[in-house]
Amino acid sequence: MAPEREGTRERLPAGATAAGRRPRAPRLDQPRPPRRRLLPEWDPEAFGRLSERIARFIGTGRFLVWMTVVIIVWVLWNVSVPRELRFDEYPFIFLTLALSLQASYAAPLILLAQNRQDDRDRVNLEQDRKQNERSIADTEYLTREIAALRIGLGEVATRDWIRSELQDMVKELEERQDGHKDHHGPFPAIRAERPPERDADDR
Repeated sequence: MAPEREGTRERLPAGATAAGRRPRAPRLDQPRPPRRRLLPEWDPEAFGRLSERIARFIGTGRFLVWMTVVIIVWVLWNVSVPRELRFDEYPFIFLTLALSLQASYAAPLILLAQNRQDDRDRVNLEQDRKQNERSIADTEYLTREIAALRIGLGEVATRDWIRSELQDMVKELEERQDGHKDHHGPFPAIRAERPPERDADDR
């Protein structure tokens, strides 16, 4: 068995390992090569801006005036000029086809512009809603803080309260002083009484 294993090892080419036979996994530190697409690529943002410009122009009076002028000139040309110079005789099939083609392109462009405007309005409404929520939260926080300050100020001694307390104390002292004068007279005599033990010692 050992000679057979050695023979299989010798058959492998130099530098070949078991991992070398596996397909290499794509490396994560390198970007993937761009895929080839058969369809043409375009910038959706640029196309959206172009559609909005066209939709804004179609919705103006200038577009209606120019379209009316073109139709009138078209009809007058194909009615009044000689037959050899006419390119769309009555019943103006080419004009009808052109107007139909314009309407078929104008409707999707207008819808695309409306969708982009709806997306912008949705984003703006979401931002306004978040702003309103923040404003409500700030208002509630300020309301709680003001209520806490009012409760705290209710326990603080104000100037008027201190003044009224001092007046009450002054009145009480005056009443006590008046009562003391009435009891002892205007000049009360102060007698220093000696204890009898000290008199006996002096003798």
